[in-house]
Amino acid sequence: MNEKLLKFPILAICSILFLFGAAVAQAAANPCSEELLRKVPPRAPAALEGSEFARRVQTMSEHDREAAIETELLAGNIPAFLRRVVPVSLGGDSGNGQPPPATICVLPDYLAIGSDRDFLLVPMRLATAINIAGHYGFTLPTTKMVDAIYEQSVVHLAPQPLPAGEQMRSTDYYWHHTEIIRRQEATLGEMPGRLTAGDKKDLVITNLLWRNLARIAIYGWHRSDHNPIQPLATVHGARYADYSHGVRLVSSTIFVGGEARSIFDALGDAQLARLLSGEGPIQRVRQLLLILAAPPAEAAANASSVSGSALPAIRTTASVE
Repeated sequence: MNEKLLKFPILAICSILFLFGAAVAQAAANPCSEELLRKVPPRAPAALEGSEFARRVQTMSEHDREAAIETELLAGNIPAFLRRVVPVSLGGDSGNGQPPPATICVLPDYLAIGSDRDFLLVPMRLATAINIAGHYGFTLPTTKMVDAIYEQSVVHLAPQPLPAGEQMRSTDYYWHHTEIIRRQEATLGEMPGRLTAGDKKDLVITNLLWRNLARIAIYGWHRSDHNPIQPLATVHGARYADYSHGVRLVSSTIFVGGEARSIFDALGDAQLARLLSGEGPIQRVRQLLLILAAPPAEAAANASSVSGSALPAIRTTASVE
């Protein structure tokens, strides 16, 4: 048989095997599959665009606007660019008794209502954020996760603070800040969908919330020097939201040494929590989130049912906005 003819099928087989091996290696390196998004409802064909939603809630009270935000997100009215998860690595060398590195799977940007073409980035109250996250099969990040997301982001946007005042909580500010961010992306030649950071502060989970069950914890808004404008703080009540806040969701499934684990179990584990949290374990994180997801007035009542000497002392401030 002609040797040249024989080489062609051999080369073809080798190419197929190489491509298959590369695909397997890529899948192993990135365990964050679309399967993690299976609980997110599909966006309805007639769903509101971001600008139309902003017009509809323009004259609503904060309470009614919050309910409208939750309704749209529960119905799956989010842009297509948020329907993917991006891997972010935490931890390093697994030697010296250290746990192997962890991979968290995060949305590429903050929650928004609308389509890729027309969307509104939506700040929201803590209870709303926790409920949406749970409905989607996700949760909120820790400060350590926020830092890692910024470090590993492909797109770094410079924070764009707006003048302070009561208008910070207005729909006008929400829309104006979204427009500023979109102009930033356009100037950089970026389209939404790649891992992006620097555009908002994060709602985070922290042990500090055990002492402040009717407050919200915020952190981030990193500058180009990788330092955050907002240190970890619980100065605002749980009903507070302003234009600078964003909700970045993290899948409740993480991967440690390639093995799928519950993020909640990992956050409570003395060894694994060091990978995910700068505070060490987040104590009884599931119970904490259940309490925080209730209306602030109920959070104080629920706190009285929390028992266990391992928990920090709890102080509630249900009247704080």
